[in-house]
Amino acid sequence: MSIPTLVRLPWPLPALAAWLLAWAVFAALAAAGQGGLPAFAAASAAGCVIAAGAQGRWRRLLAGAGFPLSALALGALPQLPGWAWLVALLPLALAYPLKAWRDAPFFPTPAQALDGLGAVVVLAPRARVLDAGCGLGHGLQALHRLWPQAVFEGVEWSRPLAWLAARRCPFAQVRRGDLWAGSWAGLDLLYVFQRPESMVRVLAKAEAEMAPGSWLVSLEFPLPGREPLADAGGGGGRPVWVYRVGESGNTSSIGPGARR
Repeated sequence: MSIPTLVRLPWPLPALAAWLLAWAVFAALAAAGQGGLPAFAAASAAGCVIAAGAQGRWRRLLAGAGFPLSALALGALPQLPGWAWLVALLPLALAYPLKAWRDAPFFPTPAQALDGLGAVVVLAPRARVLDAGCGLGHGLQALHRLWPQAVFEGVEWSRPLAWLAARRCPFAQVRRGDLWAGSWAGLDLLYVFQRPESMVRVLAKAEAEMAPGSWLVSLEFPLPGREPLADAGGGGGRPVWVYRVGESGNTSSIGPGARR
């Protein structure tokens, strides 16, 4: 299987492939009598070859850093067997299962990323706002600072994260569930921080269920084939793409990444 074919596999399979390849190289060189540092360097480089083809800066970082971090952790506990690094991934798998990674890897919304939205989006009191895939609630908190009178909801597939988000965001109704299964009808604003491959599905569901003129906000990843009304990116330098369901165009330019 070629590297281009490999990196097109569903996430997180490219990351798993990078980690497994790196550990295989490390084990082979160690068995051949190579010193720890040369084996470590060669294995890290092998993993990075796969990681470099992953889509997105954070995915490349996650895939490339998996082997070095796990190897260093095991170096601090040399009494553990070589397979023990896999056990360290078990809590992560329980907290953030594979289905959740396929929707959106766990990267919280930066604190000031949505600050520019207030200059673009006008919401009436009691407007209904959903964070689809809310994680620990960072996006909900950022949205609540902008519109404290809105009615907030969050949905998160990971049960532990949904439980924690509900306690971090007492102003919101957070539930554990599949963001694709619930209806988006009646929303005034939908916020997503997904992954590039998810945006086609986001667009299709929004257009099928949300009312024309309702707001759709996406951090970092644009909707395919739709011209945003604005880039309302705030602090952190990430684009915040603003759309209205059923509309297309460029009517506003707000923030450092504004479209011209």
